[in-house]
Amino acid sequence: MFETPVHSGLPKAASYEELTRSLAALVEGETDALANLANATSLLANSLDRINWCGFYLMRGEDLVLGPFQGKPGCVRIRVGKGVCGAAAERRQTVVVPDVSQFPGHIACDPASRSEIAVPVIENDILRGVLDVDSPEIGRFDEEDRAGLEKFVAALTPLVVWGRL
Repeated sequence: MFETPVHSGLPKAASYEELTRSLAALVEGETDALANLANATSLLANSLDRINWCGFYLMRGEDLVLGPFQGKPGCVRIRVGKGVCGAAAERRQTVVVPDVSQFPGHIACDPASRSEIAVPVIENDILRGVLDVDSPEIGRFDEEDRAGLEKFVAALTPLVVWGRL
């Protein structure tokens, strides 16, 4: 049985490095794409503090469609270019929003969410989806979170057989 590591007390950058190492151990030897995304989501939800939702939106045609997540029910379908996740997908860049009430077109799936970070998942120049993490605190995510979650997604991407989703 895999145990979720506790990262409290570590500097944020070191905590993300440990989280990424834990991811590799968690999915080692597993080839099922859905299982790996579900476990990656659970790992994040149980390791990051002060968050209320995290999960993946997967590209389906021209839309992002809800994939594995932890938290309250999420929005099922998001158009590319709409909301924080759609903006990250369209720009193919991480979007950090300190206060979602200040983001034009923010899609409020959980009214408790006050800040958000969305990281695009790109494999061989193909947009596969977006990792979305929400917090009930304004200003929860910063540059260290951006860098850490981008490394996490970069480590996860080759461990998922995207064609099987």
